[in-house]
Amino acid sequence: MTKYVLITGCSVGGIGNAFARAFASRGISVFATARDASRMENLAGLPNVTLITLDVTSCDQIAAAVQKVSEKTGGTLDYLINNSGQHYTMPALDSDLDIAKRLFDVNFWAVLQMTQSFIPLLIAARGTIVNIGSIAGITPFPCMSVYSASKAALHAFDTALRYEITPLGVDIMTVITGAVQTRIADNAPKFKLPDGSRYSQAEELLKAIALGEEVHRSTMTTTEGYAEKVLNDILRAKKGRVWHGKYARLTRWMLSPLPMTVQFRIFMKRSGMEALLV
Repeated sequence: MTKYVLITGCSVGGIGNAFARAFASRGISVFATARDASRMENLAGLPNVTLITLDVTSCDQIAAAVQKVSEKTGGTLDYLINNSGQHYTMPALDSDLDIAKRLFDVNFWAVLQMTQSFIPLLIAARGTIVNIGSIAGITPFPCMSVYSASKAALHAFDTALRYEITPLGVDIMTVITGAVQTRIADNAPKFKLPDGSRYSQAEELLKAIALGEEVHRSTMTTTEGYAEKVLNDILRAKKGRVWHGKYARLTRWMLSPLPMTVQFRIFMKRSGMEALLV
């Protein structure tokens, strides 16, 4: 029997694109989505991949996607991968509220809308929801307060949602994601402190902190390697939280026995924020 998966955020170079190729290679029929379908061109030639234009913040486009999937599958969906996400690096005191709200629209509220919209198909298939979380939601980092908060909200949502949908026959898995070689930062606003920032004297230090991921990009987990590991967990029917990507398991191991005060001191030192103490 054919199995079906819908994946959000499948633009080339990202985790979703790697997911689409990984699922397709296992014979699973893929609905690959992105806000701009032209950014999924590398998937167009795959025999069991259907491309759908989908802005996850648009109720109308989500409804259209549900209709299209339902028509093709007979009203079922085995896997929903909520992968779409936005990134934003800026101190909380300098964050642009409109950008912050837009980020929450994509990283959190869209997940709720997608879940509500596709749940009838998932119930029919006794399917699985997979939400892509982040270690930033577990260990918030300087200059990533808004992004970290969106992922922490997602983690809490998933924990509660698991209680609610398990009786309906639907499973959920949250992937606590470490450092992966994605292009998510490419579409984020460039780091520049606004005029009058309280941190203006330390802008270069904060910029180095904010762009630290890019400095070590070559050492991160590849999108393909990450996707294969997550897919293996999905096909093994794992539930709850799984940890993948560079630093993910280290974060899990390191933080579990440490008091919050010790965690705070470690991250103040490692992030470089100690240099700003007065």
